[in-house]
Amino acid sequence: MEFVEPIKRIADIKGMKEVLSQHSQRDLLFFVFGINTGMRVSELLSLKVGDIWDGQDIKEFVSIEGPHTDEVTDFYINLSVKKELRKYLSQVDLQECDYLFKSKKNNKPITRQQAYRIINHAAKEVGIPGKIGTHTLRKTFGYHAYRKGIAVSILSKIYRHQSSAETLHYIGIEKNEKYIIKVDVNL
Repeated sequence: MEFVEPIKRIADIKGMKEVLSQHSQRDLLFFVFGINTGMRVSELLSLKVGDIWDGQDIKEFVSIEGPHTDEVTDFYINLSVKKELRKYLSQVDLQECDYLFKSKKNNKPITRQQAYRIINHAAKEVGIPGKIGTHTLRKTFGYHAYRKGIAVSILSKIYRHQSSAETLHYIGIEKNEKYIIKVDVNL
């Protein structure tokens, strides 16, 4: 797998949202879901409507079983994801057993290759330098969560990493990098 970078500039994220919203609500939702949860692309693509919908409303968490263990990781569905989910679900006719990111060609999810093309094309259109792919979404989540004050130990648990150093390297935080962490309790 080729090493990809997180999207560090908020303006670039906004630009990608705009480009993707012009293409399709499904593609925008895929991007927003990825950068707001930190889920792996394989986990995103395997999501079914029933995983995020309780029959009346969007669930608060998506529970995913680990790829090599029985350990379950819960991913929070925040307001940004819920907003795009509601918009998407109102535009499509999906059943509980349908894949959330359903292909237009069949009843399967879009492929990893298609997901890569969607993200990479949008990044190029916005003019984001560097290597951008589907794994960028997961790294972008971690980078911005860390910059907003989320403890690296929590991110390590979400990523199922063995150490904080591994997580910091993964999300593109340099050891000697100086920056201000924004802890916005907002009570």
